Amino acid sequence: DGVDRAYFAVFDGHGGVDAANYSATHLHVNVGLHEEIVKNPAEALKCSFQKTDEMFLFKAKREKLRSGTTGVSALIVGNKLYIAWLGDSQVMLVQQGKAVTLMEPHKPERE
Repeated sequence: DGVDRAYFAVFDGHGGVDAANYSATHLHVNVGLHEEIVKNPAEALKCSFQKTDEMFLFKAKREKLRSGTTGVSALIVGNKLYIAWLGDSQVMLVQQGKAVTLMEPHKPERE
Protein backbone atom coordinates (compact mmCIF):
# COMPACT_ATOMS: atom_id res chain seq x y z
CA ASP A 1 0.00 0.00 0.00
CA GLY A 2 3.03 2.27 -0.19
CA VAL A 3 3.20 2.89 3.59
CA ASP A 4 6.54 2.21 5.28
CA ARG A 5 6.23 0.02 8.37
CA ALA A 6 8.76 -1.33 10.86
CA TYR A 7 8.21 -3.77 13.72
CA PHE A 8 10.40 -4.43 16.74
CA ALA A 9 9.76 -6.63 19.79
CA VAL A 10 11.45 -8.03 22.86
CA PHE A 11 10.16 -10.99 24.89
CA ASP A 12 11.34 -12.02 28.35
CA GLY A 13 10.58 -15.65 29.07
CA HIS A 14 9.53 -16.79 32.52
CA GLY A 15 9.93 -20.42 33.51
CA GLY A 16 11.62 -21.25 30.22
CA VAL A 17 11.95 -19.93 26.69
CA ASP A 18 9.01 -21.66 24.97
CA ALA A 19 6.49 -18.81 25.26
CA ALA A 20 9.06 -16.14 24.38
CA ASN A 21 10.28 -18.04 21.33
CA TYR A 22 6.72 -18.75 20.22
CA SER A 23 5.78 -15.08 20.56
CA ALA A 24 8.89 -13.97 18.68
CA THR A 25 7.98 -16.35 15.86
CA HIS A 26 4.25 -15.63 15.62
CA LEU A 27 3.30 -12.18 16.93
CA HIS A 28 4.65 -10.20 13.96
CA VAL A 29 2.90 -12.56 11.55
CA ASN A 30 -0.41 -12.07 13.36
CA VAL A 31 0.09 -8.29 13.29
CA GLY A 32 0.95 -8.27 9.60
CA LEU A 33 -2.06 -10.42 8.67
CA HIS A 34 -4.56 -8.61 10.88
CA GLU A 35 -7.39 -6.98 8.93
CA GLU A 36 -7.00 -3.68 10.84
CA ILE A 37 -3.26 -3.23 10.19
CA VAL A 38 -3.91 -0.50 7.61
CA LYS A 39 -6.79 1.40 9.25
CA ASN A 40 -6.12 0.80 12.96
CA PRO A 41 -2.59 -0.40 13.79
CA ALA A 42 -3.21 -0.08 17.56
CA GLU A 43 -6.14 -2.49 17.33
CA ALA A 44 -4.09 -4.85 15.17
CA LEU A 45 -1.37 -4.94 17.84
CA LYS A 46 -3.83 -5.52 20.68
CA CYS A 47 -5.73 -8.27 18.90
CA SER A 48 -2.51 -9.90 17.74
CA PHE A 49 -1.17 -10.09 21.29
CA GLN A 50 -4.43 -11.78 22.31
CA LYS A 51 -4.42 -14.16 19.35
CA THR A 52 -0.78 -15.13 19.88
CA ASP A 53 -1.52 -15.81 23.56
CA GLU A 54 -4.48 -18.03 22.65
CA MET A 55 -2.38 -19.89 20.08
CA PHE A 56 0.40 -20.50 22.59
CA LEU A 57 -2.02 -21.62 25.31
CA PHE A 58 -3.39 -24.24 22.92
CA LYS A 59 0.14 -25.45 22.12
CA ALA A 60 1.17 -25.36 25.79
CA LYS A 61 -1.80 -27.47 26.83
CA ARG A 62 -1.18 -29.99 24.05
CA GLU A 63 2.57 -30.25 24.76
CA LYS A 64 2.40 -29.68 28.54
CA LEU A 65 4.56 -26.54 28.40
CA ARG A 66 4.75 -24.39 31.53
CA SER A 67 6.53 -21.18 30.49
CA GLY A 68 5.25 -17.66 30.03
CA THR A 69 6.60 -14.40 28.71
CA THR A 70 6.35 -10.67 28.99
CA GLY A 71 6.63 -8.68 25.82
CA VAL A 72 6.89 -5.24 24.35
CA SER A 73 6.54 -4.31 20.71
CA ALA A 74 6.88 -1.17 18.66
CA LEU A 75 5.22 -0.68 15.32
CA ILE A 76 6.20 2.33 13.23
CA VAL A 77 3.72 3.24 10.51
CA GLY A 78 4.83 6.18 8.44
CA ASN A 79 5.68 8.81 11.07
CA LYS A 80 3.57 7.29 13.90
CA LEU A 81 4.76 5.02 16.69
CA TYR A 82 2.51 2.39 18.27
CA ILE A 83 3.60 0.57 21.42
CA ALA A 84 2.04 -2.56 22.93
CA TRP A 85 3.21 -4.48 25.97
CA LEU A 86 2.23 -7.31 28.21
CA GLY A 87 3.43 -7.92 31.75
CA ASP A 88 6.25 -5.97 33.30
CA SER A 89 8.25 -5.30 30.17
CA GLN A 90 8.98 -1.62 29.65
CA VAL A 91 9.85 0.62 26.77
CA MET A 92 11.65 3.95 26.82
CA LEU A 93 11.86 6.61 24.17
CA VAL A 94 14.74 9.07 24.30
CA GLN A 95 14.14 12.27 22.41
CA GLN A 96 16.91 14.87 22.20
CA GLY A 97 18.68 13.24 25.15
CA LYS A 98 15.63 13.22 27.43
CA ALA A 99 13.47 10.25 28.46
CA VAL A 100 9.85 10.43 27.32
CA THR A 101 7.40 8.38 29.39
CA LEU A 102 5.37 6.19 27.04
CA MET A 103 3.80 3.89 29.61
CA GLU A 104 3.42 3.25 33.29
CA PRO A 105 5.06 -0.11 33.99
CA HIS A 106 3.14 -2.94 35.57
CA LYS A 107 4.04 -3.45 39.21
CA PRO A 108 2.49 -5.95 41.62
CA GLU A 109 1.46 -3.15 44.00
CA ARG A 110 -0.48 -1.24 41.29
CA GLU A 111 -4.20 -1.89 41.04
